[in-house]
Amino acid sequence: MDVPAEYSGRSGGPFQRVIVGVDQHQGGRDAIALGTTLVARGGTVLRACVSIGEGALITEPAEDGTGDGEPLRISAPTLGRGLHELAIAERADLLVVGSRRDARPGRVLIGEASIDALNGAPGAIAIVPLGYAERPAALGEIGVAYDGSLESMDAIALARALAAEHGARVSAFEALTVSARRTADGVAGVDSLTVDIDTACRRIAALGDIEPHAAYGPPAVELALYSASVDLLIVGSRGYGPIGRLAHPSTSRLLARSACCPVLVLTRSAPSLPPDDPASLRAQTG
Repeated sequence: MDVPAEYSGRSGGPFQRVIVGVDQHQGGRDAIALGTTLVARGGTVLRACVSIGEGALITEPAEDGTGDGEPLRISAPTLGRGLHELAIAERADLLVVGSRRDARPGRVLIGEASIDALNGAPGAIAIVPLGYAERPAALGEIGVAYDGSLESMDAIALARALAAEHGARVSAFEALTVSARRTADGVAGVDSLTVDIDTACRRIAALGDIEPHAAYGPPAVELALYSASVDLLIVGSRGYGPIGRLAHPSTSRLLARSACCPVLVLTRSAPSLPPDDPASLRAQTG
């Protein structure tokens, strides 16, 4: 399901139908905390329990959109597969999952089986750090993984919408690779790297009302470090599935196992660019 492009007038976010994966452990409480923060006013939060094995799908929506009442239940070969199938059956536009019980407190960690099964889910996916529910879920700063692509512009559009609803500020981070700039000797010079970082920051700042950040280094590592300074990190997806296909397969897989804040990944069915002047916005990324 497409994430709505018209974000204005929503109390929490653009997501009308949110599924959160729950169990008897901390991860379920963490997922509910983020899901209720991001759901739109009048939207619905549906809790989902997955049993590993054979069985029938039971669809009993939560009573009041807050996660109360009986959860959805499904049997599936894996947790990720069950949540994926529920998201399709319930036409959810956001799926929220908690981290594994063996995650470090405050860090994101989901298993490879869940990552693989969640690829191709119909809407956005958010992964919540362990213990998220134990601290205030207010969104003070929303970060975006930026690389000049249309997918990262979609992420910025969503970040701006959420920021407007929550009174938050928006920042964006661009990770640069050393291979993009070499000296005549084949080694990147310090001065040239500094120029590239400054250029990247100016490119982000030109988008307006966004605090720019940039650094040289492996994208997954730099974005994980950046995640420690924001309350939500939004990333775009360039391929069919949202997990494992952000710019390079290793980037989002590592973020799904190392980020310090919730990570929200948009699928390719994410919102389009704002209608005011998309051509000029795209030109600013050049």
